[in-house]
Amino acid sequence: MNRESTEADRAIAPDDLDQRPMPETRAAETRAPARSEDDSLEPLFSPDAARDFRANWDAVQISFVDDPKQAVRQADQLVRQVLDDLGQTFSSERNALDGGTDTANQASTENLRLALRRYRSFFQRLLSL
Repeated sequence: MNRESTEADRAIAPDDLDQRPMPETRAAETRAPARSEDDSLEPLFSPDAARDFRANWDAVQISFVDDPKQAVRQADQLVRQVLDDLGQTFSSERNALDGGTDTANQASTENLRLALRRYRSFFQRLLSL
């Protein structure tokens, strides 16, 4: 990389990459856009589901006093349920993202940029665990 391209890269803020299409010739040289303010991490569960999971967890903890073995079994079942629901959520989201890769050969740079933003948002959610 030459000095001019290095200075140009520094002059472009990461959020600028989200606001304009990336020229085809520079796409391979430029790093992926950084997370921008508009990429909010959505909750992994609906508020109702999260409330239900917490209520079930509270019940498990309370039951420990009377039957510790059963409480541990219930805790295991609850964790399995949370992981199963989480897996289904991420699987559905991943399947929805597949549409961007199926048409990648015909997609415009702008469409690919939007697809990359969706993948970035999904990736950030995965890492937020």
